[in-house]
Amino acid sequence: MYEISGLFDLAQTDHAQLFEGCRYPWEVLARLAEYCRTQVRPTPSHRATPGVHVGDQVQIGEGTVLEPGVMIVGPAIIGKNCILRHNAYLRENCVIGDGCVIGNSCEVKNSLLFNGAQVPHFNYVGDCVMGHKAHLGAGAALSNLKLDGSNVWVEGENGTPMDTGLRKFGALLGDHTDIGCNAVLNPGSIIGRNSMVYPNLSWRGYLPPNMIAKHKAKPEVVVMRPRDY
Repeated sequence: MYEISGLFDLAQTDHAQLFEGCRYPWEVLARLAEYCRTQVRPTPSHRATPGVHVGDQVQIGEGTVLEPGVMIVGPAIIGKNCILRHNAYLRENCVIGDGCVIGNSCEVKNSLLFNGAQVPHFNYVGDCVMGHKAHLGAGAALSNLKLDGSNVWVEGENGTPMDTGLRKFGALLGDHTDIGCNAVLNPGSIIGRNSMVYPNLSWRGYLPPNMIAKHKAKPEVVVMRPRDY
């Protein structure tokens, strides 16, 4: 159920070689640092942009726009025709595809974004893979570290726990997934292709493709009492 081809269309990234030899898709996360270090071709043209900080080991594709306040620490490889909005913060080992959006006050680190992925408003993306046109609603966070700091485990194919070997592992979002506003995906969450997580939901574990994770609880509605002024 964790097949790479089942989650991601590798034709929608220029970095498909990252997956070569991987049995499980989360193995890519441990490869990002070396990949960025060896594959980055620094682009100096944006370093003089007012109000923007671009590290020495940062590659930026043609047509990509950096708004004032953007900070890219690097190493990072950023594709063509992306938009990095005001106060976007890219830390180490980010591989961003073509046509992606990193929005206001969003933080991304050690992550791979396929073409068209969107991280538009007040999001945290740590140690994640976001598939083609995966989208985060405002305030959605992909948490990458367990409270006790131990390795992240996932459910194995036979239902038994499986140690990923990763202390930091956020989420895998399959192609065309949508995560609602203020939802939290706990470490090791895997969301299947075309699936959706409703707003304000705290999700943990595997959501199969073409599914919706909803709240069960209904809001309580009561009669308004007169107020004393």
